[in-house]
Amino acid sequence: MTQEKPDPQKNNPQPEDTSTVQADAHTTSAADDTASAPIPNMGSEAEIADLNQKLSEMQDNFLRAKAEGENIRRRAAEDIAKAHKFAIENFAEHLIPVADSLHAALATEAVDAKGFKEGLDITLKQLSSAFEKGRLGEINPALGDKFDPHLHQAIAMVPADQDANTVVSVLQRGYLLADRILRPALVTVSQAK
Repeated sequence: MTQEKPDPQKNNPQPEDTSTVQADAHTTSAADDTASAPIPNMGSEAEIADLNQKLSEMQDNFLRAKAEGENIRRRAAEDIAKAHKFAIENFAEHLIPVADSLHAALATEAVDAKGFKEGLDITLKQLSSAFEKGRLGEINPALGDKFDPHLHQAIAMVPADQDANTVVSVLQRGYLLADRILRPALVTVSQAK
């Protein structure tokens, strides 16, 4: 078994051979390209002026579009800032009559408690109406309602003659804004017997 040594000259072409092959391929390729595509006359000053004009129009259009985009972004940011600043405006308009009623009640001399209570009831109705218009709801569970930890906060568990885990008393009403809880109702809850 004799092994032949590979001849490097056979398998690997010389650098001169490679450059010759590449040069021939490049020449053939360039000749094909020139035959298929006509060479434009680049020396014409009229074409250069036309291309420069088109370039300046495109640059102008780009700058105008960029400025318009920045103006839209700035206006949107201003609108968002105004929306945050005046979001409560509608609700405040409904509260102003309540404040007017309270100021009027303080300005008058109340002779009897009954008249004063009637004025408070009317003011409370105005306030409830303003809350309703502002989508502010009240959480006021009735005696014996099932305790709901999403709406109620238990302050204490007390022994009572009712089912376990039901509301015994409401210490403070809760409030919802749309479907979000602003404050849960503070309640006492009945203990299991």
